[in-house]
Amino acid sequence: MTSPLLVRPHAPDDSGTVLEVTPESAGWKHVGFRVARLLDGQVHAGEDAARETCLVLVAGSADITAGGQSFEGIGGRATPFEDRAPGAVYVPAGVPYAVVARGDVELAVCTAPGRGDGQARKIDPARMSREVRGSGTNTRHVRNILPQTEPADSLLVVEVITPGGHWSSYPPHKHDTATPGEETALEETYYHRLQPSQGFAVQRVYTDDRSLDETVSVADGDVVMVPRGYHPVGAPHGYDLYYLNVMAGPQRRWVFRNDPEHEWIVHQAPAAEPDER
Repeated sequence: MTSPLLVRPHAPDDSGTVLEVTPESAGWKHVGFRVARLLDGQVHAGEDAARETCLVLVAGSADITAGGQSFEGIGGRATPFEDRAPGAVYVPAGVPYAVVARGDVELAVCTAPGRGDGQARKIDPARMSREVRGSGTNTRHVRNILPQTEPADSLLVVEVITPGGHWSSYPPHKHDTATPGEETALEETYYHRLQPSQGFAVQRVYTDDRSLDETVSVADGDVVMVPRGYHPVGAPHGYDLYYLNVMAGPQRRWVFRNDPEHEWIVHQAPAAEPDER
């Protein structure tokens, strides 16, 4: 039986949309997420009076107009696994936008409640900070597309590459309870891509009391919704995993709590490098 947390893509509709999560379909209040696969010259347009948008060119290049501004040649990487920042444009609530594909495009449309402050802007790739988290088989590579240090009303957007045989979002952590200084309440979506594409990954979503405990087999192009609970991800040997995270909640801060049963992993000394003399 398919997990209620799993959303799989379908054939493109007239707008190129192959997958969509809305607050109504997810049963939550904040995060919206859509993926469109566009052909050369195809247009994907939108506007929402109450929601801000971050347009992410997961792959491909496009011209984007928003709020009377034009941003040409946004993006350009061939795949999300390329070591290159994505193209991205921030659009305030109430501002119409249009994306015109230059060749094949994989577009992610990330939304959350917005006040309509500010102006549409291209997100400078140089401001998308990069970091390596973890060590050993817990190593993953992070690119912060729209972190809390950059202007927005609700949205937090980040992408991660997890090498085959590694774990990510690990040790298991959660951010579903507003506890000042200790944890913030954020809904989250994981948009998964695999290389090679016939691979799979595994994601578990569970709460302390196990009232939610789902283990999901993820295929290329799937989304996993995380309404609450811990949510680790594993990439099998031979298959690199990319995911795009969208988070939003009442407070625009990412403060998480590790599962106490696995907190010891954080404090474990890193393994010594092998002596090859």
